[in-house]
Amino acid sequence: MKTGVEVAVRTDIARHCQYFQIDRAQVAAMPHPLPLLPYEPSNLAGRLLADAQRILLCGETGIGKSTLTAELARIILSRGRACLGITADPGSPDFGLPGTVSLGQWREPGWQVLAFEALCTLDAGRFRLPLVTAVMRLIHQAPPGLLLIDAPGVVRGVAGSELLTGMVELLNIDTVLMLARQSKPVPLQNELLALPIRVLAVHAHPEARRSGKKARARKRTGRWQAHLGAAHEVMLNLSDIRLIGTPPPADVPDAWPGRQCAFIDAGRTVSIGEIIALQGRKLSVRLPAASETTDVLLLRDARTEKNGLLGSAEPFASSALQYLPPTDVMPYPRADYSGGPRPVAKLNGAFAALVNGVFDDPLLHLRLRQQQRSLLFDLGDSGRLPARIAHQVSDVFISHAHIDHIGGFLWLLRSRVGGFPACRLFGPPGLIGHIQGLINGFLWDRIGITGPRFEIAEVHGDRLLRARIQAGLQNREDLPEVRMTDGLLVNDPLFSVRTVTLDHGTPVQAYAFESRAKLNVDQAALQAHGLSAGPWLNQLKQCLVEGDREALIRLPDNTSRKAAELGARLVTVTPGEKLVYATDLADTEANRNALTALARNADIFFCESCFLEADSEQARRTGHLTAQACGQIATAADVRQLVPFHFSRRYETSPEAVYLELTAACSRVVMPPKDSLQGCRKET
Repeated sequence: MKTGVEVAVRTDIARHCQYFQIDRAQVAAMPHPLPLLPYEPSNLAGRLLADAQRILLCGETGIGKSTLTAELARIILSRGRACLGITADPGSPDFGLPGTVSLGQWREPGWQVLAFEALCTLDAGRFRLPLVTAVMRLIHQAPPGLLLIDAPGVVRGVAGSELLTGMVELLNIDTVLMLARQSKPVPLQNELLALPIRVLAVHAHPEARRSGKKARARKRTGRWQAHLGAAHEVMLNLSDIRLIGTPPPADVPDAWPGRQCAFIDAGRTVSIGEIIALQGRKLSVRLPAASETTDVLLLRDARTEKNGLLGSAEPFASSALQYLPPTDVMPYPRADYSGGPRPVAKLNGAFAALVNGVFDDPLLHLRLRQQQRSLLFDLGDSGRLPARIAHQVSDVFISHAHIDHIGGFLWLLRSRVGGFPACRLFGPPGLIGHIQGLINGFLWDRIGITGPRFEIAEVHGDRLLRARIQAGLQNREDLPEVRMTDGLLVNDPLFSVRTVTLDHGTPVQAYAFESRAKLNVDQAALQAHGLSAGPWLNQLKQCLVEGDREALIRLPDNTSRKAAELGARLVTVTPGEKLVYATDLADTEANRNALTALARNADIFFCESCFLEADSEQARRTGHLTAQACGQIATAADVRQLVPFHFSRRYETSPEAVYLELTAACSRVVMPPKDSLQGCRKET
């Protein structure tokens, strides 16, 4: 006995075979329940002209849907029938703008756009309902004629199934044309066989290939930039606009720049542009000349990223800096730990862990991934770090010489006995004497020439006074003085570190770490241009890093091209990141101005938050910031995320109060998990 499903499937196969004049006996011998017809656009056009009106062309990305749609349109027009098309793939549209669906009419030599509807996303699978409704609105605007709909390349899982069946039913499709490869099963074949309409499975063109992800991103970015080529800036008040779609939170302004946005009137797209910035309640938008605006603004996740490419923004998360780092970043666990939450930040090429938590001695461990190299900011209690980390420390940046900021130097000193290279230390005036005093406090008669070596640099305005000290040797070696420009301490191939001097009753240094931008060669683009890898790529990267964009690069075929041209075609850029560390500073106008300038647009801002505003007199007397002042500085600097630390021990049983005051002054505070706050109360 056959089930109802089996009967339905066999009936659909019979109808398919009868319509396309295929012997059912052939079906049993084929690897697919749906037989693949040859790729012959002329024959396909003839069959479609017989009685089809709305044809949905489906298939995986890169299988040739758009090419076949264009060929069918050209043939149909040549046979005297008007042909319309809708490109319904917002990520890789054949015509029109990325982030939209467009209606076009075929007029040699190609599609002429008649109308478009904005989606402000490239993700047809995630936003499939908005996509189908946008296509419906375009159909209502279409003049008479045969209509070809180029569907997105979503043909797997729930998204593919729902998108196919939804488009067929809601768009009144009478014929589905599914492109497939002989080597693979026909996508969604169960759904296709269950459709109460004609289904045609067609062999993909043998030369159809899916282009690389970066190549697709560059292609759509080029179209988008051309759309904005003659754009002007429009300033709007966010309070006067109704936001629809999936806009980011209004209190996270750094999530807004680059977002594709569209002005909507009565459900129809009026204009589409890109957000420049959100400052307070003022929204600046880039729009083509003569574009209209309305009081309804659509935003989703299409966004021009820092690398200049139009892509999809990551979903916003309020606790984006709570990460699980490698085991060698976190300190040894100890039963007596009572430092409170220990924030850990993940950068593109590094992890930053606040070793002693928000209550204990300041010590920030910045581990450079894949480099076996660590940087330390301050040297409070270091007992929670393993000795092997000390072996990999290349630079230490001391804020000042109070014991809770430099007492951990003894751990570093003891751990580096042996043949290790000199470790560099930077700090305020007097640091050389402090380090020499700590070293001279011990007897070094048994280490020979294996004593730990240090190069110390004191910041004196725009000068660095330097000395080299090795344990076991009687005299220090004074090194030549170095002049600084804009506070630049370290200019490493991987990163730079800058400093400013603040006031804590004694000079205190704050530091800004900035990683370098990374240049990556797009291998797909290299292959597409017929170029082979070689030393010339390193020369190209070097020219781009140094800003020599007019330099001529000799290629493997002995021709030469400008670095700027090759970079635009072959190289993608991952921007660097900025981390700022500041602690122990008085709340003065001079300190605020200097620290705000240093922290401007930082991705991660580690800043002390010692006292509540109710204890502001204690903060003033001891030269520290209140939580409110910390939050205000972070907001003024427009940092991406604020990580507060160095809380007074008086708040051990109520750390929530500190975070509450911080969030009232700054919307970008990284909040710790609730259980870590409860842990503070239990341990106290």
